[in-house]
Parts: sequence; structure tokens; C-alpha cells
Amino acid sequence: MLANRRKSERRLCRRLAKIYWGTGTLPRDCTITDISDGGVKVVAEFVEIPPEFTIIFAPDHQRKCRLRWRIGCEFGAELIV
Repeated sequence: MLANRRKSERRLCRRLAKIYWGTGTLPRDCTITDISDGGVKVVAEFVEIPPEFTIIFAPDHQRKCRLRWRIGCEFGAELIV
């Protein structure tokens, strides 16, 4: 049986968001499929995901993230301060 390594409980959701990774790039659409205090699981149909990026949940709510894993169009990201 696999051990659950999460530090906080995840909550299922289906929330539209955007990913942004720097000057000269446009934010790209994505869907958050679950979220916890420490991270998110995301579905995005674009190939390129940099090691660090920003998820924009709303115009006044965004968080810096670090890519932790990726399988196809799904990936997990750690929310960083």
C-alpha cells in the first residue's frame, strides 16, 4: 500500500485558473482539480511547464508554485511563499 506523504488534507475541486511564468509570456488556462494547504493538482493542455511559475486563482489571488511531478497533461505543484 502506498503511503500518503501529504502534510495537509487535499480537497477536490474543479476551479479554472491561469498559469503565468514570466515577462513576455501570456497567462495560460488550466484547471485545478484538487488543492491543499501545501499544493495543487492541475490539468493543462500545454506541453511546457517551467520549474517555477505563478498560478492566478483570481485577479487579486495568486501564488508562486514549484513543479513537483508531471504525468501527461496533469501535474502537481507545491505552493511556495
